Amino acid sequence: MSLNRTAKGIVLVPSLLLGGAFLAAAVWGGDGPAAGNRTLALVLGGVLMAAGLLAQLLPERSPDGDG
Repeated sequence: MSLNRTAKGIVLVPSLLLGGAFLAAAVWGGDGPAAGNRTLALVLGGVLMAAGLLAQLLPERSPDGDG
């Protein structure tokens, strides 16, 4: 089932990259006008990284077509 592994990779890579970017923006954002969005950036980063990792942990269907 390499198609399923490819789909998992397509979900994993962008979600980890975007999640990391949001977390980095929250950490190194400074005290500028966007400092109030730090919580939002932390939440979005965490959700994106969790979604990417969860996609990797979902079980694959058996290749015999049972379900």
